[in-house]
Amino acid sequence: MTTLDSGFPRGRQWLRAHPLAFDAALALGALICMITASFADPHGSPNGPTFGDRTPDIGSVGLMVIGAAALILRRRDPLAVLAFTGAVTLVELIVDDRPAPVVMSAVIAVYTVAARTDRPTTWRVGLITMAVLTGASMLFGPTPWYAQENLGVFAWTGMAAAAGDAVRSRRAFVDAIRERAERAERTREEEARRRVAEERLRIARDLHDVVAHHIALVNVQAGVAAHVMDKRPDQAKEALGHVRAASRSALDELRATVGLLRQSGDPEAPTEPAPGLTVLDELLTTFRNAGLPVELACAGDDTAPLSHRPGGAPTALRLPAAVDLAAYRIIQEALTNVRKHAGPGAKAEVSVIRVGRTVEITVLDNGVPQPTPSTDTGGHGLLGMRERVTALGGTLTAAPRYGGGFRVQAILPATARTGEDA
Repeated sequence: MTTLDSGFPRGRQWLRAHPLAFDAALALGALICMITASFADPHGSPNGPTFGDRTPDIGSVGLMVIGAAALILRRRDPLAVLAFTGAVTLVELIVDDRPAPVVMSAVIAVYTVAARTDRPTTWRVGLITMAVLTGASMLFGPTPWYAQENLGVFAWTGMAAAAGDAVRSRRAFVDAIRERAERAERTREEEARRRVAEERLRIARDLHDVVAHHIALVNVQAGVAAHVMDKRPDQAKEALGHVRAASRSALDELRATVGLLRQSGDPEAPTEPAPGLTVLDELLTTFRNAGLPVELACAGDDTAPLSHRPGGAPTALRLPAAVDLAAYRIIQEALTNVRKHAGPGAKAEVSVIRVGRTVEITVLDNGVPQPTPSTDTGGHGLLGMRERVTALGGTLTAAPRYGGGFRVQAILPATARTGEDA
């Protein structure tokens, strides 16, 4: 059984790869059947057909050979092969008083036309073939027009056309299913690639925000330490402590962010939660330690009062994880830009306000007037913030303030994109 199960698929594949060999074998089989049937006489005795009572003449054998040989080219030009075998069958029906079954080659040709062309062509060609061959058999045959042999010509040509049309329809159906499966597979692969690209972009944003923030703080504190090292060693020691804390925090966040690239089975997968507004107080403390005064104002909804205070995180604001992370990163990046570009003596104000189904994050500073940074200067802070806000369906505005300073405002949806309220 194992040999048969493996042999049939291999034979089918070989025949599909060599269609001419299959057609030659089919032509040989049709020739053998026609010659064998030509020795049978359907009216040999009152009891039924007899075999061996008649012998085909040389002309009939030649027509059978020619009709069978034409079937070898049935795939290349089905209509021409049908016309040729139909003509050979007509000659046999008209010339011979006891015609040989040359019509078998025309029946195979009708099936080929129906299987390899469209349905309108099958209808036209099939009806013409049935009408011509059946009419010739009735008019020139040795039997009355209502004999079974004449009706057999009509039935065999009609069944061949119907069988070929069914095979063509099934082949088209299978091809359509295969095409839909391939299209679905391509769509699934494209969706997977798109999600991977989005995840890489998100990780790149996080890396940029983390590195830019902490490197800026390290740079400031290192400069302070170098400046006061000789005269005020205590203050220099404190600044170096801030440098160490900032660098350690940067390493922890980098480890957590890069850990997202690990596979599920890798050891030491990150378990730390993503930063959000619940740790905003710690973020603002790092900036205050770096010499940037920051005030925070927050409100849980549109009716809660605003209070400017030097510390305290908006714990009442419960946001979706993606919105919470984006709000934290926007504040982090905006304050980093203030620290780097606003100049000495600058102050910053941060406000986080829940208004209906949105949350507004605003970062103001009173630094020296400056133009909006362009994307061709090598900085990616504003670009990263804008991409984060756009991905969540919000809006971002960043522009100089009238009279000096800079203003960054982001409006984010306070509900997840699935419609689930945080």
